[in-house]
Amino acid sequence: MASVNRGSSGALDVTRPFVVLPAVDLRRGQVVRLREGDFGRETIYDADPVAVALRFADAGATWLHIVDLDGARAGYPVQASTVARIARAVRGKVSCQVAGGLRDGDAVEAAFGAGAARVVVGTAALRDPAFAARLVARHGPERIVVALDVRDGLALGEAWRPRAVGMNLDEALSRLADSGVTQFAATAIDRDGLLAGPDLVLLERLITSGYGRIIASGGVSTLGDLRAVRDLGCVGAIVGRAIYEGRLDLAAAIRTIDGNSG
Repeated sequence: MASVNRGSSGALDVTRPFVVLPAVDLRRGQVVRLREGDFGRETIYDADPVAVALRFADAGATWLHIVDLDGARAGYPVQASTVARIARAVRGKVSCQVAGGLRDGDAVEAAFGAGAARVVVGTAALRDPAFAARLVARHGPERIVVALDVRDGLALGEAWRPRAVGMNLDEALSRLADSGVTQFAATAIDRDGLLAGPDLVLLERLITSGYGRIIASGGVSTLGDLRAVRDLGCVGAIVGRAIYEGRLDLAAAIRTIDGNSG
């Protein structure tokens, strides 16, 4: 197992401030959310992604989680120009974590060139941990996150496909950690976009494994949910639908939770 940011006690160092990452999921140039990653269960929330990003910046967000859903489905970036416009608009205010269709080195380089501070890779890293190792070696572990979309104990690539093939979660974690990955965005697929609360059992399993820092995703919709994942040891949480539907006040959440306050 790879050694990942461990202190003298051997425990994983998760002392960095907790961060709330509002999600900007892009499809056909619009801001949408999918339920359980299903492209057939889409809700459109806004036609102007840049305006959404600026509202999040005004609310005090320090990070955005931007997902090219069209790219995730196609296997290559589709919404690259929109991602670049968002990054330009919030430059100097908010850092951008970009995901979706980043399955080769050129796509990752282009995302960084467009203004991403950090990229999220999923399918390609699960299929080939050596790909993740090359990215970490080139860009550093702080700029690379691997997405773990989990269903029934399996980490899935192309999780939106009904018959997506998965890998045992513990095996995936071990292989990726050995490749130098230190950051994971974990989504319980059956909670994603449903406002049903995070899968705390899954998140605790990932955190106690000691393989890396965990960003929670899927079902996080209240201040209580944010406190729960923070107190488990997650370093951040991605929140989408709850913000768009007014169930969670982003500014209040950041004041209360972000930075380990509250």
